[in-house]
Amino acid sequence: MRIALIGYGKMGKMIEQIALSRGHQIVSIIDIDNQEEFESEAFASADVAIEFTAPQAAYGNYLKAFAKNVKVVSGSTGWMDEHGDDVRRMCTEGGQTLFWASNFSIGVAIFSAVNRYLAHIMDGFPQYEVEMEEVHHIHKLDAPSGTAITLAEEVVDALGRKTKWVKGTLAAPDGTVTGTGSHAADELVVNSVRRGEVPGIHSISYDSEADRITITHDAHSRKGFALGAVLAAEYTANHSGLLTTSDLFKF
Repeated sequence: MRIALIGYGKMGKMIEQIALSRGHQIVSIIDIDNQEEFESEAFASADVAIEFTAPQAAYGNYLKAFAKNVKVVSGSTGWMDEHGDDVRRMCTEGGQTLFWASNFSIGVAIFSAVNRYLAHIMDGFPQYEVEMEEVHHIHKLDAPSGTAITLAEEVVDALGRKTKWVKGTLAAPDGTVTGTGSHAADELVVNSVRRGEVPGIHSISYDSEADRITITHDAHSRKGFALGAVLAAEYTANHSGLLTTSDLFKF
């Protein structure tokens, strides 16, 4: 398979290593300083482009790839509120293909399935109050993380007593804390922590007077995310439309 990389930071470099180890060819690498590469024959020859960039750049990258009829796998977050409808239309009516996920880790996909199942069970036990926390490295710009938002939406969908999620506190690397943990009874609060080089920790807790139930996914490195992205690219090469991890992982 011929792969183009859009974004060549730590994540892009790890994706490159895994793609090569699985027998794929990297035909184009695009970063902030060589945007003209979008117009190259090499980029247009790609079966799939894997895109990991900043939220403000993602939508524009999709448009450039779609203009060359190149399918896209993307883990960039923060663009859906403003451009989600346009992207969905391009992938349903316009014949383009985007595999998007807030997290490509196989472990997170399994964790997400457990989260949905547990939330379904806990819908029958209103004495448990649910809350979430996500911890990431100091370089991460968005809070809560895209993965935390996806997990929170799954909880809200399953718990009748919760109608929406809200941002809670943000603990910055310097120890300052902004925001508040206060929330209405029908809101799921999501707290964020930024420290060190943590790849990502997501925890969902159900607390009652009697006990506390917590499930946690703790990433040891970015390798799991990179492998998942390459698996998604392999899947996307033979599928079309708006795709996500529920298409790739059938559980």
